[in-house]
Amino acid sequence: MTENAVLRMNNIRMKFGEHYALKGVSLSIRRGEVFGLLGQNGSGKSTLIKVLAGFHQPEPGSEVVLWGQTMALPLDPTEIKRRGVAFVHQHLGLVPSLTVIENMRVTSLGRRTPWFVNWRREAASVAGLFAEFGLDIDPLRTVAELSPVERAFVAIVRAFEDLRASDAGYGGEGILVLDEPTPFLPAEDVKRLFGLIRSIVKTGASVVIVTHDIDEVRDITDRVAVLRDGQLVDILDTKASARQAILDTIVGARIDAFQKNRMADQGVPVAVSVRGAPDGLGSSFDFDIRQGETLGVTGLIGSGFAALPYLLYGARRGAGRMTIGDRTIDLASLTPLAAQALGVAFLPGDRLGAAGVGSLSVADNITLPILAELGGFFSLDRRAMAREAALMSEAYDVRPANPSLNLAALSGGNQQKVLLAKWLRIKPKLLMLDEPTQGVDFGARQQIFKALDRAARDGTAILCASTDNEQLEQICDRIIVFSRGRPVAELKGDEISREAITEACFYSDQQEAAE
Repeated sequence: MTENAVLRMNNIRMKFGEHYALKGVSLSIRRGEVFGLLGQNGSGKSTLIKVLAGFHQPEPGSEVVLWGQTMALPLDPTEIKRRGVAFVHQHLGLVPSLTVIENMRVTSLGRRTPWFVNWRREAASVAGLFAEFGLDIDPLRTVAELSPVERAFVAIVRAFEDLRASDAGYGGEGILVLDEPTPFLPAEDVKRLFGLIRSIVKTGASVVIVTHDIDEVRDITDRVAVLRDGQLVDILDTKASARQAILDTIVGARIDAFQKNRMADQGVPVAVSVRGAPDGLGSSFDFDIRQGETLGVTGLIGSGFAALPYLLYGARRGAGRMTIGDRTIDLASLTPLAAQALGVAFLPGDRLGAAGVGSLSVADNITLPILAELGGFFSLDRRAMAREAALMSEAYDVRPANPSLNLAALSGGNQQKVLLAKWLRIKPKLLMLDEPTQGVDFGARQQIFKALDRAARDGTAILCASTDNEQLEQICDRIIVFSRGRPVAELKGDEISREAITEACFYSDQQEAAE
């Protein structure tokens, strides 16, 4: 249905080589609604957004109608912005070293005098704009000083201000497109972000949000379009659709959440022992991970748990000792290379910034830890690398099944499968993960969880640092909750649930503050 539609995309077809990423997708966005785009990694969501942004040129026969006017294809990014469509992408497009006000004004200086900027007046204007939405953000702070959710607020409010300055129809409300704005945020910050989105919709604007989180979709959207293999499968009324029904529509068949058989408390030997790890308060703490155990560490943002895997990999300086098998090493002198020699593997949360190389192929990334096995007398054996990459890509269901593609060309979930396969191939004694499924769809998450469970059953000890309580509930044998730099609570066995983890995080933090 297209009544009251501010945007219609009709028969959008997009081809990369011989592969159709979009196969005639048609949908419409209504005035004043929150419209969700859902689908597995590689389903075509991001491609559709990039067509609207003017980044991709669709095939002839595709049509985009904005405010009742058919737009010339390919879309001109400048014209789309002038006509009231603003985009906020996952990495936000902010410059950390600049102040909030400088980031806010960088997209609008062309509308102002190039000779002089009255920063005091601009700061007052930006502060007033924040105040409209109940935000208390100092315009003179640098973006690097802000929390992740405050950075998201800045990017979204900046985009909303661009809508106000545009030539959009129906009074200039505009269309705000949010591409994966929440994967780096804990649950409480997601609620705050959704409050901002609801405030923006009340002005008459429409919001399109791309996300993988079904609970988020049910919370914030009015309708949701489900894409699968480049085709529109259905458009659902969110409030009238059950969670499982949405999941089944995304996958095309019923897919059940992974359920772990938790490890028994006793009788399993210790694989990793850490003694004297610094807690940030002048004291220290000890902990063990058993062979084949998945240990989760969590807490509120800033509680210190997120630094632990970086410390145990030598990527962050600290004190204490780590023992793996019959080898002990001082954490103060540990380097990533020395950690790897101990049998430690680490998958950081920043996929393309720290975990993989986007400009290199899947084959180059997935075989990186085993290059010594794939070398000839004078060079690498590229054919052997390609064969190994093809085997691992098939084993971990990497799509598309083309190891010659650059890693950056894959969807987020498939990038994560490549990077996880890279480390699991060497059968590490300790595998550490930092937010391993952020930005990964439901189906791919279950595949990743099963791969981790297989590794654990083969004897690998796993340390997972995360704020995703649903994920921790699914994969962990034991969970340690941190507050103010140190462990303060432990959950194991039947004690583990999303509700119990959330309660432990907040109750422990309040207890620590009171002491």
